[in-house]
Parts: sequence; C-alpha cells; structure tokens
Amino acid sequence: MTIEHIAIWTNQLEKLKNFYCQYFGATSGEKYYNPKKQFTSYFLSFSSGARLELMHKPGLIATEESPSVGLAHFAISLGSTEEVDRLTQELQQAGIHHVDGPRRTGDGYYESTFLDPDGNLIEITV
Repeated sequence: MTIEHIAIWTNQLEKLKNFYCQYFGATSGEKYYNPKKQFTSYFLSFSSGARLELMHKPGLIATEESPSVGLAHFAISLGSTEEVDRLTQELQQAGIHHVDGPRRTGDGYYESTFLDPDGNLIEITV
C-alpha cells in the first residue's frame, strides 16, 4: 500500500506550484479548473512517484492559529546529507523561512525544516 498523494489548500496556487517545482524538482501537470465549483488545482509529481495536489477555491480563510489536528508536516527525502546541506543553504539564501537544522534527530533522521510560502512545515531529509 502506498499514499497516492497529499493535498494542500492554498490561496497562492501559482506561488506554491513554483516553489515546489523550483526547489524540489517537482513537475507540474496541467492546471485543472472546474468553473461550476470555482475549483482550481495542480498535481505536482516527484521523481519517486509521489504526488502533491495544490488546490484553490475562492473564500478560503487563512488563520494564524496553529491547528490542533491535521497535517503536521511532510518530509521530502533528498538521498544524502550533502544534498540536505546544499538545499538548506539554497533555501536560506532565497529567504525561505528556516525553522531548524540541519541536525540528526533522536530517531536517526538527518534533516532541516522549512516553511513553504503558506506556512506548511517541510522536512528535507536523507
């Protein structure tokens, strides 16, 4: 069994798509638009086969409160500590919000954590 995709609601559809394509090598599918529901989305594909769906519709409400349930973070494996270090530097130089790392976690991961443009926590790891 595998996870087919993870979906994220956003008010910045193009900005989020460009972020994941530029820094994580995602390939974007065609923009989908459902005029009846005013729903727009992209499916982004990664070389591993994983997919991320970015979704937007008018009226989404962004809050500053942290959710008590729901998606906490997702991790993208880069394959080596050198790649984690390299991308950490690149994201920092680009002004992307750096949360922590690189570091070795108690459960053995080597990781850095960042917030995407919508504030979703991303772990970049080996």
